[in-house]
Parts: sequence; structure tokens; C-alpha cells
Amino acid sequence: MGPPGGGRNPVTPRLMRHFNYLAFTELEDPSKRTIFGTILSGWTQSNAELQPFGPIAVGTCISVYNTITTQLLPTPSKSHYTFNLRDLSKVFQGMLMSDSTKLNGLNDFLRLWFHESQRVFADRLVNDEDRNWFTALLQDKMKTDFGVEMSAVVTSDPLLYCDFATENYEARPYVEVLDHAQLIHKLMEFQNDYNKVSTAQMNLVLFMDAVRHVCRISRIIRQSLGNALLLGVGGSGRQSLTRLSAHVSDYDLFQIELSKNYGTVEWHDDLKKVMMKAGMDNVPMVFLFSDTQIKKESFLEDLNNLLNSGDVPNIYAPDDLENIYAAMKPIISDADMAPTKTNMFSAYTKRVRANLHSVITMSPLGEVFRARLRQFPALVNCCTIDWFSEWPPDALRSVAVRFFSELSELNVSEAIRSGLVLMCQEMHSTVAINSVRFLQELSRHNYVTPTSYLELLRIFNKLLLLKTTELNAAINRTKGGLDKLLSTAEEVTVLQTELEGMQPMIEEAVREAAETVTKIVQDTKTAEETKTVVQKEEEQAMEKARITITIAEDAQRDLNEALPTLEAALASLKSLNKADVVEVRSMQRPPEGVKVVIEAVCIMKNIKPKKTAEKKDDYWEVGKALLVDPQKFLDSLFTYDKENISEPVIKAIQPYIDSETFQPSAIAKVSKACTSVCLWVRAMYKYHFINKAVEPKREALKIAQAELESTQAALASAKRKLKDTEMGLIAMQRKHAECVKKKEDLEVNMKECEARLIRADRLITGLAGEKVRWADTVTNLSNILSNIVGDVLVAAGCVAYLGSFTGEYRMHMVNEWISGLKQLKIPHNEQCNLNDTLSDPVKVRAWQIAGLPRDNLSVENGVIVQYARRWPLFIDPQGQANKWIKNLEKDKFLEVIKMSDKDFLRSLENSIRFGKPCLLENIGEELDPALEPVLLQQTFKQQGVVVLKLGDTIITFNDEFRFYITTKLPNPHYTPETSAKVTLVNFTLSPSGIEDQLLALVVAKERPDLEDAKNHLIVHNAKMKGDLKAIEDKILMKLSSSQGSPVDDLDFIQTLEASKITSDEIKMKVAVAEQTEKDIDATRSQYIPVAVSTRILFFCVAALSNIDPMYQYSLEWFLGIFILSMKMAQVAVDIGQRGQHINDYFMFSLYCNICRSLFEKHKLLFAFLLCIRKMEHDKAIDMEEYRHFLTGVTQKTSDLPNPAPDWLSERSWTEVLGLGSLPNCSSIPVEFAKHLSEFKAFFDSPEPHRHELPSKWQGKLSDFQRLLVLRCLRPDKITNALQDFVVNHIGQKFVEPQTADLNIVYLESSPMTPLIFILSQGTDPAADLYKFAEEAKFSKKMSAISLGQGQGPRAEAMFKEAAEKGLWVFFQNCHLAPSWMPSLERLIETINPERVHKDFRLWLTSMPSSNFPVYILQNGSKITIEPPRGIKANLLRSYAGFNDDFLKSCGEEKNAAFHYLLESLCFFHGICLERRKFGSLGFNIPYEFTDGDLRICVSQLKMFLLEYSDVPFKVLIYTAGHINYGGRVTDDWDRRCLMNILNGFYSPEVLVTGFSFSPSGIYKQINPESDQDVIAAFHQSMLSTKWLLVLLTFAAAERFSGNLWTA
Repeated sequence: MGPPGGGRNPVTPRLMRHFNYLAFTELEDPSKRTIFGTILSGWTQSNAELQPFGPIAVGTCISVYNTITTQLLPTPSKSHYTFNLRDLSKVFQGMLMSDSTKLNGLNDFLRLWFHESQRVFADRLVNDEDRNWFTALLQDKMKTDFGVEMSAVVTSDPLLYCDFATENYEARPYVEVLDHAQLIHKLMEFQNDYNKVSTAQMNLVLFMDAVRHVCRISRIIRQSLGNALLLGVGGSGRQSLTRLSAHVSDYDLFQIELSKNYGTVEWHDDLKKVMMKAGMDNVPMVFLFSDTQIKKESFLEDLNNLLNSGDVPNIYAPDDLENIYAAMKPIISDADMAPTKTNMFSAYTKRVRANLHSVITMSPLGEVFRARLRQFPALVNCCTIDWFSEWPPDALRSVAVRFFSELSELNVSEAIRSGLVLMCQEMHSTVAINSVRFLQELSRHNYVTPTSYLELLRIFNKLLLLKTTELNAAINRTKGGLDKLLSTAEEVTVLQTELEGMQPMIEEAVREAAETVTKIVQDTKTAEETKTVVQKEEEQAMEKARITITIAEDAQRDLNEALPTLEAALASLKSLNKADVVEVRSMQRPPEGVKVVIEAVCIMKNIKPKKTAEKKDDYWEVGKALLVDPQKFLDSLFTYDKENISEPVIKAIQPYIDSETFQPSAIAKVSKACTSVCLWVRAMYKYHFINKAVEPKREALKIAQAELESTQAALASAKRKLKDTEMGLIAMQRKHAECVKKKEDLEVNMKECEARLIRADRLITGLAGEKVRWADTVTNLSNILSNIVGDVLVAAGCVAYLGSFTGEYRMHMVNEWISGLKQLKIPHNEQCNLNDTLSDPVKVRAWQIAGLPRDNLSVENGVIVQYARRWPLFIDPQGQANKWIKNLEKDKFLEVIKMSDKDFLRSLENSIRFGKPCLLENIGEELDPALEPVLLQQTFKQQGVVVLKLGDTIITFNDEFRFYITTKLPNPHYTPETSAKVTLVNFTLSPSGIEDQLLALVVAKERPDLEDAKNHLIVHNAKMKGDLKAIEDKILMKLSSSQGSPVDDLDFIQTLEASKITSDEIKMKVAVAEQTEKDIDATRSQYIPVAVSTRILFFCVAALSNIDPMYQYSLEWFLGIFILSMKMAQVAVDIGQRGQHINDYFMFSLYCNICRSLFEKHKLLFAFLLCIRKMEHDKAIDMEEYRHFLTGVTQKTSDLPNPAPDWLSERSWTEVLGLGSLPNCSSIPVEFAKHLSEFKAFFDSPEPHRHELPSKWQGKLSDFQRLLVLRCLRPDKITNALQDFVVNHIGQKFVEPQTADLNIVYLESSPMTPLIFILSQGTDPAADLYKFAEEAKFSKKMSAISLGQGQGPRAEAMFKEAAEKGLWVFFQNCHLAPSWMPSLERLIETINPERVHKDFRLWLTSMPSSNFPVYILQNGSKITIEPPRGIKANLLRSYAGFNDDFLKSCGEEKNAAFHYLLESLCFFHGICLERRKFGSLGFNIPYEFTDGDLRICVSQLKMFLLEYSDVPFKVLIYTAGHINYGGRVTDDWDRRCLMNILNGFYSPEVLVTGFSFSPSGIYKQINPESDQDVIAAFHQSMLSTKWLLVLLTFAAAERFSGNLWTA
């Protein structure tokens, strides 16, 4: 077993006592030679040429290993520089992958050894310095051990070996790659294959550095037990190259998918899945795991076990184990092993280790990485490490060349294209350099990753296409409008010529029309006569037609009587089939009815009967002949000529008709077929008689029809004649109409021509003013288009890189880029910047109306958000971005979520599905891994629909979805992985931005009429300018899109005139509004000094968070104090005087409010900061001198010798020499020796900060420059000097102590604002709070809980109950429950102002902690709780806990003794606390005495005085000295010191009024008759602590002051 740690738990001594210990030390070199020599000789025996070199190579490897382990030692930045025998064995393992028979001689052998040594050792090295050292080591070993120069061995750079470069893919020999271009081509083919089978497409640019990493990863996973640890920042390609390598090796790749509720159970399920696939199914697997997926550190514990042993303890359920045993049993049997569970599971584990290759990607930055390597050593011991360095220049170049070659919109010369490639590299390196400076100067982190570079190229691609399209459209539209305007002028001349030629044509048309009218009159008369004749003939024909119809109807009625019978008979026949007829024919002895029917049919068909022997007619035989063909028989009945039945037939059939036996009902009894035939016969009979009766009527009908035809023929002839006449008339009318139309057309054309001339004139007049402007616009736009490449590149750089930087850094880098564009001669505009290139003034104004600050930096931020491809993450400590986004997206139903919401993923899912914007508020420094698919926008198509997988759910992705993220942290440190997924946007308020807001606020309060007018004008102007732009766009659109001449578009001309009127009106209004705005701004500008002063104070407050994480203040809180100060400040008629009153009142009000939440040690610092910033604005201080004051001398500026080494230390003299670099103090070092005595007096003065300088500089140096001199000679007095400095410049009140009154804090609070006690060591505000609660009558309505493990649910329940019922709730020690702080933040954020009880208050206590939520700190009232500084402050604090009733609680007899001893005890308590500041001079060990110690001593004092008749000094001294205070003391000398001090205060001598506690007689005993107010006044009148009071020497005090300054 190894030592505890990582996957190994500590084993208790109780267990270890049962064992004997065997310690395995590291193998000695001979043992290593034996082991590895045997391995290598087995490999070289196939190649006799290599056998002599095997032992030498083993010795060389061991020597290299020993050198590395002693020289490359781990450091904080190289914590993975730990090596063991596994690393040495991996060198030989790598060599054994190659076929020794393919190696030709020593050079090939050494080349392979060099490559494998590089892979094992050099690939983990972090910089070129270490890598070059290692290469030199190998070079030296080659020369000394083998006598070969490395240049003869390593002939290619880079040296690559792999098993996928050859065509023999099945054998996969591990060989050197000589043709790098062919290798890249091969990998491109693999990538294309991968994209065909994967939904997540990869578009990798395989530059040589990427190819190296693919070869390295492929080499690792090819090896048995090969696992990789890939170290590099996010976005460097670790995961993509691993996927490609796994595909190249034909391995399955598995990676976990995180969701909101992903935990240990899901992790174990995923591990089981991949392990069982590798072990049971015998499938080679790559398990890809990233440090961004570590939701719990236990994940790494399991991974550590997996790497070490191929197993994770207790991961398999019994069912899983049974499946494993079942799968492994045949394997064990084939190996001739006993099929025990142990053997089967062992075989399974071996398979898992052989088939499962873990590839872990981690970021090497930060303490977390180092801690993980310490805790889980298998990450280094069991993995081959591959360090991903920054992309080299050739990688940057290759990627840029690839992008630009695929960019069809980039129509530039080859020289410019090459310049763009170089410029992209330059931009990337510039940002990297400035990121280092950003960290050094502002302590802000910004990471430049390969993802940033790819983002630059992609954004350039997107913006170039966008801007090129936009500019071309604008140019074409404006140019088209301009061309139409010019063509209109030419058209006027043509119209005038046409107008002159139209007059003669009109006269000719009038003459032709008159002639036509005469002819029409004649023809009309003839036509009327013909029409009369035709009408008469038509009447006659109609009468004859009526008679004919009547006859026909009468005949048809008669026929209709027979038709139903006939139809019934035919229907009956149709129902028959052949079988029915055959049935009748087949009758040998037909019934009588059948015979009768057959006879009737024969008669109807006129078929003669056959004579029988009796001479009777026999119809049966001949009838049967009819039935021979049933279908023919039936058809003959259907086609029977019923119109021409002869009379003999009717006569012959009559008897049958009359016969009773021939009735259908009778026949139906014998035959169905005969029944139908019977019906048919009877129908034919009936039809004959009806038809016979109708015949005369038919004849009459024929005669009538003949007459009618004759009449109609005559009528038709007359109609033809009439028609010919009418057609002639119509032709004449048409001709007349044509003549009239021609005349009218000519008249219309003439009028239209005149109208077109008028319209053309209106058009030319209306656009006269636009002609020149449009021409200039086309020229300007063409110029911009010609320079668009450089402008867009700078803009793309700003969007991709500069979001997290402040304005100063952005400007500096943009200027550097522009210089680079000039040097590379890339077309660009002189002052190109992000806003000029990409911003839309109308859209920017809309943003500003929605709440975007008006400064240039904020506008840049808005543009970055608009054009960035990744979702924005706003660094928004003042909540400005949050407010802006909420207003901007309000109309689109913005969804606002927080990480602490239980269903935030569900809300996000709905936003994605329905295309709503979503705002994720107040995140910390880590994002939930479940958000990764959204951040990376990992969409893919499924059944033709774009979808995204969020957690376990696949949801439709709506293109309207927008995602915004904000953090309240003022200076968050996001990892490179997070930075690569989002666009960081620094929304920290700029000075101009906050100044503009403050000015608006001041004017709104002081002159609301002005501010309302200003705001109205801003909105109105924005609308009017937007309307103007819309009008111009509409005119240009109509002009450019109109077909034909714009002169003919009356709607356009009317629109133009209306637009022109509107435009002129708007321009006049805009001019008036702008003048009004200037007048308003002139008045508003008188309040600028107030805004400027307030802005300075705001940034002083904002800077406090750099001192302590608890010093967080929101802009809303700051503005609240500012508004209150404006109300309370003295009124004045003069605006300047009023502004001064506001500034003075607000500055002190802010100081008091801030001091309440500052620790004592920081109050003077804050006052000094206020003073310095005010002087900086007034240019009353040289900032170079200020920087010198803060940093001191960084290097010697002169070699002048120290003139007084006896009293002036070398350090002080170096500081004096440093003054020589400051112009106003440059003479001091040179002339110091001349004024040595005066400087000595200054140095020896008890108060040097008030002592005069040598005469030469006394009146010459300013107060601040005097501080510089004091800093050099007496740094111990700087604190005193700073107090005087603050008093002299901003007033005495800024150095006086500001006490925190709970009552005032409570009155200023609300149910929405928590009250936070910031603790220091040894303090507890609980007693004060309970006392205040009692005074406020809330002692019974207050509940308290000390937070810690498991207290979260209880605290949440208390919070909800208190908010509902109006109680007070007190959460103590919040710093002990950092994991519950997000829940507390959520509870406070969700307080509903309308529903919460007005009496509810939340009280919190916490030590300073970076885990305390910024939101709560910014929006709460903070009070620092710390032991008082000084005896006076201690006494005031101690007595603040007493009241008059308590002071009189011992009765009259003991009252005096109680007062005396209480004063003594409080003095003693203060002295014990004050001694701590003197370090070991006070006590050997710093003890944390608390107010609780004092309270218990006071309680015991009162109790013992009441119990004893005399004062029990012995009891009091013992309980206080040995128990209460002495219980904390562990050092004997400290106890002796404590008891001696206590004996001076608990003694009979102090029971006298006027007793002096100090030899000076300043600190005396109180009067026992005094009440609390008198005692407080007595203590207030005391001087500050004197060193003699605390029984220490002056030297100790001086040492304390010096140590304080040094600290």
C-alpha cells in the first residue's frame, strides 16, 4: 500500500498493530538495468545490428531519469513535475511499439529512443526553457554514450511517429512519419469521416502543432494501460483532438453529459456503462473527462481508483456482478483457470484496464489544480501528460490563412491578405501582453485562448459579410435614387417635344369622329325597320311552337300509362340469370303454367307451333329451342319491337291475357323465370293498345313540327338580316368610339404629358437639396467600403477580445492595432473604432432610453453584445447592465432566472423553445456545467428541425432566443474554460457614465422642470431623427425599386411631397429642440461640480472592496444617501453655493455611513483616500508624487553615500535618494548633508510630523511633499501625519471616531434590507442586539440560530415564518455556512415588498469572508463590530452596556464599592485588550479576550458584593485572574503579568474617589454618586491612551508604531 491520500484512505494504528511492516524503497540502478535490460534485449534480438546498443541505451535512460528527478523539481507553477518508475518504463514501452526489424542501424534506434523520451518527459514541460534543457540533456547523452551528434540522428522537425500514416491500416505499424503534408492530408480524411458519422461536426485546422498532439494522444491510447492527462487552458483543442484521435484509432469515445441534477448516482451509472462495455463487450474505449465536469470532488476519487486498479469500489450491484461473471466464465474456462468469482472478476478488471483509456483534460491554473494533483496522485502517476502550450505563430498563421482562403467576400490583393494574417497574429499577441499588464496593474484576470483567436476570425467573417452587404445596399440604393433623379431631368426635354406633336393629331381625330356619326344615324334607321318585321315573325313562330308542345305532351301522357308496367317487366327480366332460364328449359314435364307462358312467348315472337299426333298445337318444343341460349333469349325480349306488334299477334295472345292461369301470381307458383316472362307479355300487350291510341296524335305532332320548322327557317333568315344590319351598326359605332377614344387619348396624353412635366418639376424641386448630399453620401460610402477590411478587423478584435477590459486599455490596444494596419498597408479609415464602424445611432439612442449609460465605453459594450457570437456575461457590480437588459427586452417577455432557483433550467428550456430572451442574474465565479450546451450553442438538426440537448432533454431551438448573464462581483476571476464559452463584458461604470447619471439626478431633484424637459427632448429628438431616417430610407427605397420613370409614380411624388413637408417640419423642430437642449444643458452645467464631486466619492467607495471583501456598496445605496443629503443640505439661492452645500453635507454623510461599516484600521485610510481624490481632481497634488508615496523606492537612483549612518539607516537613506526622482524634491538628496543638523532635529523630534523642515524647504514644500520627507525619515509617524493632513484639507470631523448606533441603523432599515454585523476576532454583538430588541419591545419576537452544518433548513423555516409574522430573525456566524449562502441570497432576493410584514428584520453576523454574497452586502446595512481602540474607547464601550438601574442594583450600602470596582474592572479589561497591539511586549501570546469575559466578571462582582459583608478581593482576583481572564492564558509569564496588573485594580486603594490609576494623575477614579450620563462625559473628557498607562515603555510604543507602518 502507498501512503494515505488520493484513492488511499488512512489506516488506523488500531488495525496496523496486527501487521509487520515491510518498506519498499526505490529500486537501485543495477536492479533497473537488469529489469529494463532484459526487456530491451528481448526486443533487439530480432535485429543483431541493434543488440550491442541495448545495454548502453538502458544505462542512458536510467541516467536521464535520475537527472530529471533531481533537476526538474515541482514548484507551484510546475506541480506536475513528479516522476516515478512508471515514466521510465513508458520510454521502453514506447520503443517496443515499433518493429525492431524495421530499424536500420544506430541512428534509427537513437531516433526512436529520442522520440519516446520526448513523449514521456518533454511533453509535460511547461515552457521552452525546460524543453530546451531536456533536449540538450539528450543531445549530451547521445554524444557521450553513443558518440553520435544529434543533428545526424534527428533529421526532421518535428519528429513524429504514429501508426496511422501508412496505407497498411490493418497492421498499423508504429513508424516515423517523413511526409508531414501526407500526414496532414490523412488526418483531414479522418476528420471528414468523423463528420459523416457524428452530429457534432468538427472543422479543425490541422496545423503542425495540432498534428503533434494528435500523434501524442494516439500513441498514448494505443499503449496498454495508456491514459492521458492533457493540461492546457480552455479552447486549446484538447477535447476536439482527443475525439479525432479516438476516431483515428477506431475506438469508441464516451463523455458524460451533465444536467442540473447530475450527481454521484448518475456518475456511477456512467462509469459502470463505460467499464462494462470495455470489460464485458471487449470494446476499446476512450473515456474523455474534463475538469469542468467535476461537480463533486468524489468524481476524482473514483477516477483515481479507476486509473490505479481498473475498478471503482462498491460500484456494481449484485445483478451487475452476475452479468460480469456470466460474461467472463467462458474466458476463464478457455484459459484453463478455475471459474471462481475472484478469477472472473480479475479477468474482467484486466480487460477494463486494457480496453479503457481515460483521457483527462484539466486547466493547470490555480490552487485547485495543485490540490487535486496532491490529493489524487494517479492523475500524474498513471497518466502520460501532454502540455498544451499557447498556439505557436505558425498555428495562428495556418488558421488565419485557412479562414481567409474560404472567405469569398474578401476581394483583396494577396499582399493585403498576407497583411491581414500577420495583423491577426499581432492582435492576438497584443491582447496577451496587455492581459498580463491588466493583471499586474488592476489585479483583473483576462485569458487569451485559442478560442478567442478563432472567435476573432469568425466575427471578422460575419462582420465583413454584414458590412459589405450593408454598404453595397446603401450605395446601390443611394446611387439608384441619384440616377433616377438625373434621368428625370433628361425626361423633361422629351416630354416637351411630345407635347408639341400631339395637337395636329387631335384635330384629325375630331374630323373622323363627325363623319362616322352621320353614317351611324342612317344605319340605325334601317336596323329599326328590320327589327320590327323580325319581331312579328318571331311571335308567330312562338305560337306554333306552343301548339306543337301541347300535342307532344298529350301523346306522352298516354304513353306514360304503359311505361310503369313495361319498366316493371323489364326490371323483372333483368333480375333473371341464365340458371333460371336453363331451369325452365330442363323441365321434362313442365307444369301447365310454364307451358302457357312459353306458348305466349312463341305467339309474341310469331313462332309457329308444332303439330302433335292429336293435331294440337305444341309450343313446348319450339319454345325450348328459344331457350337454348338463355342470354340471347333474354336479349331478344329486351330488344323486342314493341312499336310494331301486328294485330294477328294481339288477337292470338288475347285469350292468354284473359286467362286466369296466365296471371303473374299464378305463374309465380311454378317458375320465377316464367313469372318475369309473363309480366313481359302482358306489358307488351298493354303497350300495344296505348301506342295504337297515341298514333293519331303523333301524326298531328309531325304536321305541327313541320310547320314550326318552316316558320323558324323564315324567322332565322330575318334574324340574320337583322344581325348583319346590327353588326354594321356596331362596326360604325366602334369606329366612332375609336375616333373619340383616339381624340380623348390624345387629349389625355397631352394632359398627362403636361402633368408629367409638372410632376417632374415637383420631383426635381423636392429632391433638389438631396442631390448633392446623396452624391456626397455615395462618395463617402464608397470610401468606407474601400477601407472596410481594416475597419472590420479592428471592430472584430474589439468584439472578440476587449469586452473584459476597461476603457483605457481598450483605447491603448486599438491605437496599437491601427499602427499595425498602417505598417502593413491594410486599407482602413484614419480613426477607425468599434462605435464608428458598427454602431447605429438610432439603435444606440434606443439603448440609452432603455437605460444604457451614455458614455462611450457603455456604447461599445452595447455594440459588443449586439455582434458577439457568444452569449454575453456582464461584469455588473452596479446593476447597470441588469437594468438595461430588463428594459430593453421587456416587450419580448424577458425571463429572469437565478442559479439558486430550483427550476431555473426549466425556465431556460422554455425560453429556448419559445424564443424568449432570458437573463441569468447574479452568478458567482462558477457556472453550472449543465449550461454548457447553451453557452456553446451546441445545436444540431433532427428530422429537419434545429434542436439542442439540454441535460437529458432534446428541445427545439428558436432563433429568437437570447441569453444574457450578469454577475454582481466587481472583480470576478473566471477560468479560461468559462471565458472561452461566453463574451465577458466589463460593465463597471466609467467616470463619465456615473457623472452623467449623477448630473441627471441632481437636476431632477433641484430643477425637476429642466430634467423633465431634457428627458422629453431626448426621447422626442430620438423619435424625430428616427422618423427622418425612415423617411429618407423610404424615398430611396421607392426611387431605387420603382420600375420605369419615377415621374409616373404619382403615389411616390405625393409621398415625397408629404415626406418633404414632414421632413422640413421635423428638421425645424430638431433645430429648435437642439437649441432648447443646449439652453437646458447650459443651465444643467451649473450643477456639474456636484456631479463631479459625487462621482469622485463613488469611486472612492467602490475601491474599498479591494481592501476587504465585505466592503461592498451598491449604486442604489450610494444614490439613496446622495438624495437624502440633497434634502438635508442647506438651501441657497445661488446655484454654486447650493452645490457647495450639497457637496459638503454629502461628503461627511457618506463618510459617517461608510465608517459605520469599516474596521477602525481602515477609517483613516478612507478619509485619506477622499482627501487625495479630491485634491487629484483639483490638480492640487502631483500623481507621480502620490505613486511614490505609496510604493517608495523600487531601485536606487543615486550612489551618494549615507552622510549620517549613526542615526540614519540605509533603508531610510535609500528612500531619501529616491526623492531625487521627483522634480519638487530633487535637491533634497544632494543637499541633505549640508542641513544634517536640522534633519537630525527633525528626526529626533517626538512629533516630527509637526516639526519644521530645514529652512530651505520649509516654505517650499507642500503638505503632501512634507509627507514624502517624513516617510523617508520617520515612517512611524506617518499615521499621525495623515491625520493632520486630512484635518488640514477636509476638516477635523473626518478623523473623529464615528460610533454606530443600532437605533439609527434600525430606523434606516426596512424589511428588504438585512442588517449585517461584520465581526472581528473576539467580538460578539449578540448581547447588544438582545438589549436593543428589549428596548424596541421585540425581545419576545426575536429568534436566533448559529449557522453551521445542517442548520440551513431550520434557518430557512425561521426566515419564512419571521417574514410572514413580522418577527426578527438573527443568523449568527454566516461565514461558517458558505454552502448555504446562495440559499440565503435567494431568500432575500425573493422577499415581496407588498407581502412581507413591515416589522420583519433580518440580522446577520459574519467574519470577513469572500463567500458572503455580494448582493446581500450591497443591499444591506453593515456595521463593523471590533474591540474598541484605546482606553477611552474601551471605557465608553464597556459602560454603554450598563444603565442607571444596573449601577444602583447593589443597594446604598454597597453602591460606592460597586462603582469603584466596576470602573477598575473596566480599566483592567481595556488594558488587557490594548496590550495585544504591542505584540510580545504586551503578552508572549496574543490572547483573544472578549466582552463576554468582562460581562461574567461584572456579574460575579455584583454577586459577591451582595453575598459578602466585606469586599472579597481574594475571591474577585481569583475568579477574574485565574478563571475568566486567566482561563485563556497558557504562558506562565503572561499569567504572572496579568495577575500583577489585576492586583493594581482589584485592591482596597481604588475604593476612594479621585484615586489615580496613572502616575500622571490624568486617569482617576469616578464619583460613586454619578449617573450614567455623568460617567460617560467623564470618560469622554479623557485623553487618548498613553503608553505609561499600559505599563509599557516609550521604546515599546515606538517599536509598535514602526512595526505598524512596516506592516
